[in-house]
Amino acid sequence: MLELPEVITMAKQINEHVAGKGIRQVLPPTKTHKFCWFAGDPAAYDAGLKGHTVQAAEGFGIYVEISFDNGDYLCFNDGVKARLIKGAEVPKNYQLLMEFDDETALVFTVAMYGGIILHDGSYDNEYYLKSKAAISPLSHEFEAYYRQLVAMSKATLSAKAFLATQQRFPGIGNGVLQDILLAAGIHPKRKIGTLSSSEQDNLLYHMVAVLGEMIEGGGRDTEKDLFGQPGGYPVRLSKNTLALGCRKCGETIVKEPYMGGAIYYCPSCQVLTR
Repeated sequence: MLELPEVITMAKQINEHVAGKGIRQVLPPTKTHKFCWFAGDPAAYDAGLKGHTVQAAEGFGIYVEISFDNGDYLCFNDGVKARLIKGAEVPKNYQLLMEFDDETALVFTVAMYGGIILHDGSYDNEYYLKSKAAISPLSHEFEAYYRQLVAMSKATLSAKAFLATQQRFPGIGNGVLQDILLAAGIHPKRKIGTLSSSEQDNLLYHMVAVLGEMIEGGGRDTEKDLFGQPGGYPVRLSKNTLALGCRKCGETIVKEPYMGGAIYYCPSCQVLTR
């Protein structure tokens, strides 16, 4: 699933390798996917984009958004995979295909769910708007925003819930938060009200530092970029590293179901204080 490091990486790659390309045609889904959403009929996307040019891309929250020279935008979210391919590499099934004049194409596929939305700038989806308006963890304004949210949160709110729910930090989901909490030495179930001032500072520091490392590495190695290549950031906590033990202390990593998903943690480095 795309989270902040991947959407920023993908937007950068689109700016470097797709911007300036002219659109030959846009093809609708080859197979209906009931959990892939569009703005109206995807068969009408061709009429809106054919003959126009890709201008730029931006990554924010859980969205990548492409702008075109006619003033329209195409945004896609965390459940969508986008790949830049050569014309001969078109897969059998896809949810949208954007062919360019140079014989390359952007192909969009969805495994579980996702939205591929063509709009004129007035898209009013709640998640899109919150992602668009989100204060980036890499901005100067983030510290004040973070401290305000800590102060406003219920003392019983868990660290995982604080980071990944209510769109407090769009783009920080169950994937990236595992490494953030490991680096900060905070158990995913730890209550926000039990964090000391120094622990709050430590969490802030590692939110910024770990996300910065992930972005600098071109995304996580558990996800793939615009060319289908894994990111360069080696994820510390995931299903792929479960059997390797903690890289800090060597302790066996624990995996548990929690809040509708899995959490991974080191019981020695991330002690649960109730």
